[in-house]
Amino acid sequence: MKKILLPIAAAMIAFTSSTMAADKVRIGTEGAYAPWNFMDDKGKLAGFEIELGTSLCERAKLECEFVVNEWDSIIPNMVAGNYDMIMAGMSVTDERKKSIAFSDEYYPVDPSRYVAVKGGEFDFDNLKDQKIGVQGGTVQAAYAEENFKENNTIKSYEKPDQAVADLAAGNIDILLADGGFLDPIVKGSGGHIVFVGSGVNIGGGIAIGLRKKDTELTEKMNAALAEAKKDGTVDKLISKFFDGKGPFYSGE
Repeated sequence: MKKILLPIAAAMIAFTSSTMAADKVRIGTEGAYAPWNFMDDKGKLAGFEIELGTSLCERAKLECEFVVNEWDSIIPNMVAGNYDMIMAGMSVTDERKKSIAFSDEYYPVDPSRYVAVKGGEFDFDNLKDQKIGVQGGTVQAAYAEENFKENNTIKSYEKPDQAVADLAAGNIDILLADGGFLDPIVKGSGGHIVFVGSGVNIGGGIAIGLRKKDTELTEKMNAALAEAKKDGTVDKLISKFFDGKGPFYSGE
C-alpha cells in the first residue's frame, strides 16, 4: 500500500439491522472492483461484498455503513480511524499482517490470471519486452515487480478499469489481476480479450481487514461469518456474483 493518505470519497451507503445494537461500524471498500464491489447504474454500491457485509452486520447486530475509499490508501485510512473494517477483495498476506488483522476468509484463494488481446503469444517462463499492467498496491503488483521487472515494463494503475481500457486499446500487452475480476471482462469482450498462460496463486484467501487492537470486533465478525458459512449464505452469494462457483463453505 502507498503511504499517501487520500481523502475518503463522499459516497456512502448505510444499512441497519432491525435488532441493531448501539454499535456503529464503518466498512471501507473501493467501489470499483466488480463483482466484489462496484457502483451500479444508479450510482449505489453493489456487489458480493456489499451484500455479504450487510448480512454479517445484521447477524452481529451492528449498525454499519460502507465508505468508498481509493485502493492505494485503503489500509492507511483504516489504521488512521477513518473507518473500522475493509471489505475490498483483499487477499491475506504476511506483509499486510504487519499492519492490520484479518478475519477468517470469506472467499478461498482466487488464482490470479493473465489476459491479453486475442492473438498475442507469450512465454511466461522467459517473458521479455512486454508491458504488463497491474493495479498498484495489489498482490499482483508485487508479484509482477518480483518476477518480471528485469526484462519488461510494469505499468501500475490506480483503478483496475483503467488497466482494462489500456489493454483493449493496445497500450499494454498483458494484464495481471484476480481471476474473479477478469472472468466477466473476458466473457463480455466478445472474444477480443482472452486468458493467456496459467493461473497463479498469490497470497491467501479474501478476508475482512481490521485494526489489530479491535479484537472484539474481529470476534464478532468471525462469529457472524461462521454462521453465514454454515447456513449456506456465503456460498449462495459466491454463486450469485461469481458465475456459479462453489460451494466452498456450506456445512462448516
